[in-house]
Amino acid sequence: MLSRVANHIYWLGRYLERAENYARFIDVNFNLMQDLPQDLKEQWEPLVAATGDLDFYLKKYQGFERHQVMYFLTFDPENPNSMLSAVNKARENARIIRENLSKETWEKVNELYYMLQTGMEKKVWKKEDPRQFYEMVKNQILLIYGLADATVARTEGWYFRQLGQLLERADKTSRILDVKYHILLPSPIEVGSPLDFLHWMALLKSVTGFNTYRRLYGNIDPSGVVEFLVLNKYFPRSIYYCLKEAERCLHCISGNSTDGIKNSSEKAIGELRSRLEYSEVDDIISVGLHEYLDTLQLKINHISDLIDINYFRLKENFIS
Repeated sequence: MLSRVANHIYWLGRYLERAENYARFIDVNFNLMQDLPQDLKEQWEPLVAATGDLDFYLKKYQGFERHQVMYFLTFDPENPNSMLSAVNKARENARIIRENLSKETWEKVNELYYMLQTGMEKKVWKKEDPRQFYEMVKNQILLIYGLADATVARTEGWYFRQLGQLLERADKTSRILDVKYHILLPSPIEVGSPLDFLHWMALLKSVTGFNTYRRLYGNIDPSGVVEFLVLNKYFPRSIYYCLKEAERCLHCISGNSTDGIKNSSEKAIGELRSRLEYSEVDDIISVGLHEYLDTLQLKINHISDLIDINYFRLKENFIS
């Protein structure tokens, strides 16, 4: 496969996952606001912090009013990571490699693009209850994933799309967990309170993991949630699971069926996956959850850079 084609497929996977995660975060946070006590102010700042764009937001806006944050995360064309920007880039990457995609996949990506354009025209961010829109976006992207899983041959292209999707998912899971731990509570007094329970429940729902967590762990406990989202070997959105599957994708791309190492990206992801595999939640807590997740995000970014060096780096400019 040409590096140019592989690059576009990889970023198609990343941008779709990014848009879906944003739709999840906003939808779940909106639901959480309905359950908060009336004397508590809506908390939208954590969502901006979760995306890593807090500094950029503060340069453009004052305060964290709901409509401002929703516009910034969903439709702001100047925000390179907004849902609109991510979907525009996903569609452009898909258009360039259209001959490598199934007809159905291209059509659904195109429908997603027009769904965002329609939402922009209708000023969804100003509506009293915009949840239906975000549910539609999330379901549309899940439909694209389902089409890919059911109709696309497991060749290099499929593995590159999966690789991008999995690395983006691991990064976003780490960010939303990090922000909950540091910002979401109004004060340390609330730890262990019903309000604390609501926040942890919202976090689990943001990754569609609430019911799975309750079946596996029972009562909601901060250390249990951390273990579930970071180290669980079976939950598809845990950081460990995403990295394990991303490593498998790299092995399939390089033709390495013996779990050995053929390039620096395989080595880096193997080391990180191995460290997570043999970690325990007490080790994470003792280091400090924020410090641990911050290091994890840097390593995931480093793996992404190594993938770019090993597979994509050419003189052409790509849409990424």
